[in-house]
Amino acid sequence: MENSALSGRVHAFQSMGAVDGPGLRYVVFFQGCPLRCAYCHNPDTWAFGGGQEATVEQVLQKVRRCAPYIKKRGGVTLTGGEPLAQSAFAAALLAALKTEGYHTALDTSGAASLPEAAKVLAHTDLVLADLKFTTEEGYRRFTGGSLAHTLEFLDLCREMGRPVWLRHVVVPGLNDGPEAAARLAALARGYDNVERVELLPFRTLCIEKYTALGIPFPLKGTPPAGEEHLAPFRAALGLLAAPAE
Repeated sequence: MENSALSGRVHAFQSMGAVDGPGLRYVVFFQGCPLRCAYCHNPDTWAFGGGQEATVEQVLQKVRRCAPYIKKRGGVTLTGGEPLAQSAFAAALLAALKTEGYHTALDTSGAASLPEAAKVLAHTDLVLADLKFTTEEGYRRFTGGSLAHTLEFLDLCREMGRPVWLRHVVVPGLNDGPEAAARLAALARGYDNVERVELLPFRTLCIEKYTALGIPFPLKGTPPAGEEHLAPFRAALGLLAAPAE
């Protein structure tokens, strides 16, 4: 198979994911990320030299073992880290998965050049777009990324006809409250290809990872998000809000 020997760096594999797109899914966690989100739960995926090297064919062999469970009503999701940071590997893997009949999903922050992103989106059935903040200031301060670029990526998804599920982590004191909820709802409704918005409450379960890596946790002392923090978003989003887990 063309490009089957192309390799990339993978952090981990999950054989039966239930929260990374529709149905049961095989999840491939890519290694390496250009962002440094203050609330990131996977700091061990940041370093581009970490993880393990794997070829497209080696990943396919793992996926095929789960085909009876995921092929009919599920699929395969690429997440990270940031899959678009290894765009050639991501595109080749998704193309091979599509050839074998799998539904494909891409969990991404959109932090890559648009031409490279387009090559990956060409083989993507569903985009799980991580929208970090609804202001440029929040993006730059707490992720090192850019809201403007993220919106350009969402524009590209719309132009290419790719359905989008927005994902938004709600952090008390950073991006919560009625005004932030109203901005998110307005942004989501501006894209006719956005099918739903998944609200992810901030949690502190990742602190042990930071400690093990010797990295200070930027949001130490921030309380977990409760339903009272999510309620304004559910009200503003209405039917766009995904059902609570």
